[in-house]
Amino acid sequence: MQDHRDQTPRLRLAITGSSGFIGSAVVRTLRAQGHDVARVVRGEPGTGDTPRWQPESPDTVDARLENLDGLIHCAGAGIADRRWTRKRRSLLRSSRVDASRNLAAALARLRTPPATLVQCSAVGWYGDGADRWVAESDPPGEGFLADVCVDWEQATIPLESCGVRRVILRLGMVIGAGGAVARMTPIFRRGLGGRLGSGRQWISWMAVNDVVGLMRQSVTDTRLTGPINAVTPSPATNRDFTVAMAAATGRSAWLPAPGPALRLALGDLAGELLLSSQRCRAEVLESVDYQYQSRDLPQALQTAVDGFCR
Repeated sequence: MQDHRDQTPRLRLAITGSSGFIGSAVVRTLRAQGHDVARVVRGEPGTGDTPRWQPESPDTVDARLENLDGLIHCAGAGIADRRWTRKRRSLLRSSRVDASRNLAAALARLRTPPATLVQCSAVGWYGDGADRWVAESDPPGEGFLADVCVDWEQATIPLESCGVRRVILRLGMVIGAGGAVARMTPIFRRGLGGRLGSGRQWISWMAVNDVVGLMRQSVTDTRLTGPINAVTPSPATNRDFTVAMAAATGRSAWLPAPGPALRLALGDLAGELLLSSQRCRAEVLESVDYQYQSRDLPQALQTAVDGFCR
C-alpha cells in the first residue's frame, strides 16, 4: 500500500503541552525532520514567534495560529502524578475538557484555523475491559477517566463546522525515556519492581517514536479522522510487562504490589489506572497499514531504559 507519511513538504505546525514528555519529543523530532514547529505557551498574545493561548478563556485569539497545517494538542495535567483528591480530579478535568473547549472556541474565531487538529485522548475511554478486546467503535466505559475522555473528545467538535479535520489519538502507555518508564526505572533498578495486583490486566502501549510519527501522519493523511487507538497490535499483560521491565533494568521483579494495598495508598488512581485493563485493537491504523517502528515490547523498554539512564 502507498506510504502517505513522507509525501509532504515542510509542515507548519504548532503544539500545546510542548514541555511534557510527548510534546517535547514531538518538537525535537519534527524540527529535526525540517518542519516548522511552534510551541504554544500560556499568556496573552504578544510579540515574537511564539503563539499564546489561555486555557481558562475562549477569548484569547492569536493570529500566529492562522494557516497552520496542523495543531497538535497535548496539554493536560499529569494523570498519574499524584493521588486523585477532589482538587486533583478538578484539575485533571479542567486541564483537558475546559482547556480543549476554550482552545476550540478561540481557533474557531480565526479567519483560517489550522487545517487539522490532532488531539490527545486516552484508552481510559474504554474503562476496565478485563480480557475483552476493544476498538474505536466500542462505546465508552465507566469511571472517572472514561467520563473525562468522553467530554475531552467532545470538547473540540465545534471545530468541524469550521472545516477542521479532527484526529483524536487514544493513547495507551507511551514507552520512551520519560513518562511512565522514567517513574518505574529507579524502582526496578533498586530491585523493588513487581507486578501490580494480579498482573492479568492488559496494557496497550506504543513507543514514543511511533506516537510522534502518527501525529505527523495525522496532519497529512486525510484518511485519518475521528478516534484512533494509538497503540501497537500487541498489548501485554502487566505480568509480562513487569518481566520485560525487569530484564531491561537488569534486575529481578520479585516484589508484587497487592491490589488492596495499592487502592489503600493511591485510591481511585490505582483502580482506574494501575489495575484497570484495556486490551485495544488498532483497527484504524491497520486499515491504513500504519508502519510501526517499534512493535516488540522488550526491545522498546530496553531502548527507553537505556535512554533514561544515559
